[in-house]
Amino acid sequence: MEGLGKKILFFIGWKQPQEGWIKLNCDGAHKSSINLSGCGGLLRDNNGNCLSSFARKIGSCDALQAEMWGMYIGMNLARRQGITHLQVESDSKMLVDMVTGNCNVNENIPTLIKCIRSLKNMNWHVQFNHKWREGNRSVDWLANFDLTLSSFDLQVLGSLPRELQSLIFYDVFGACMFWSVRVGF
Repeated sequence: MEGLGKKILFFIGWKQPQEGWIKLNCDGAHKSSINLSGCGGLLRDNNGNCLSSFARKIGSCDALQAEMWGMYIGMNLARRQGITHLQVESDSKMLVDMVTGNCNVNENIPTLIKCIRSLKNMNWHVQFNHKWREGNRSVDWLANFDLTLSSFDLQVLGSLPRELQSLIFYDVFGACMFWSVRVGF
């Protein structure tokens, strides 16, 4: 059909950080049916090895606040573990834009954004990137998993649940999802 443009396929999946860097994938979730939110995250090296994972049930807040909590907790955990080069990925473009200053938040900068920026400005190297949800499946699972926990305490997981192990395996070995987008006129 003329005038409809052409389709381009985008392959979306987890990509390892460059050598010497650690990647934090973080996410937040809100379930309006139970009025609960949670967050989760994974710290992985350039070989895809999971160095640390966490999940936390937060309580009642919106999805963006849950995303903020996931980023803040993950960065704080990385900092306490002595990581010096951190690549942070979130599937919330708005959050990444707020943290990097690419989004006008007027004078009302949320406290968690201030905390994340403070962490970023410490003596270490931090990069922020947006990642489509399809490339962030492992932490999406964690952010929803914590809603099943009885405690509101931070859960740093010593052993990974089987479902999460499978998702990480698929990430490391390059499993991708694809989007088909029509461009042009």
